[in-house]
Amino acid sequence: MATVKSIMAELKSKGKENTRRIYARHGTPEDRTFGVSVADLKVIAKSIKGEQTLACELFGTGNMDAMYLAGMVANGAQMTGAQLQTWAKGAKGLAMISEYTVPWVAVESPYARELALKWIGSKDEHIAAAGWSTYSGIVATTADDNLNLAEIKELIERIVGKIHRAQNRVKYAMNGFVISVGTYVRPLSAQARVAANQIGEVSVDVGDTECKVPLAATYIAKCEKAGKLGKKRKTMRC
Repeated sequence: MATVKSIMAELKSKGKENTRRIYARHGTPEDRTFGVSVADLKVIAKSIKGEQTLACELFGTGNMDAMYLAGMVANGAQMTGAQLQTWAKGAKGLAMISEYTVPWVAVESPYARELALKWIGSKDEHIAAAGWSTYSGIVATTADDNLNLAEIKELIERIVGKIHRAQNRVKYAMNGFVISVGTYVRPLSAQARVAANQIGEVSVDVGDTECKVPLAATYIAKCEKAGKLGKKRKTMRC
């Protein structure tokens, strides 16, 4: 039976220095990752599928590879609001976790919207980014009829007025929210496109990488041209 000790040993054996350097360039402290590729993490995730307790224990190690793996395995619907709050706080300094792993599981929770709104208002950069990313996941996976369209509209308006003054990773997540609304929420797609044009280019420090911040207006237009507008996702995991 897999244990935290056995999984951590496996992660360490799968780590590669080149991958660790890539993660470091994206802002991950080198002492918090073994450098395990996502492809290898997916293989390990299959071997411990459904092991909720183990997933939570792995997240608690503070190791980025283990935390990312935890997000692949954990079922957010089984997590309490307090657990998800702990995960959000524990993702400090790890953008891959705060903007991907935490939202993945939070979106599955009945507390998703409540937590997203709470986190969006946080002064902590990584928690606010997690909030916007979580709400992006909500609009991408929830039927339009079940969304609070008035609330989403207000959030879009807030972004237009504040995005260029927001904290670095919060700007990135806000931009992603505009893209998600424009791509997945048909009733608000037009408004999202107007907002995207008003926002224009968003400047984000992405570290020593060649990553670029998507131009929201262009991204939404491409999705529309490809006939993907309004097509919801089954999960946010990738």
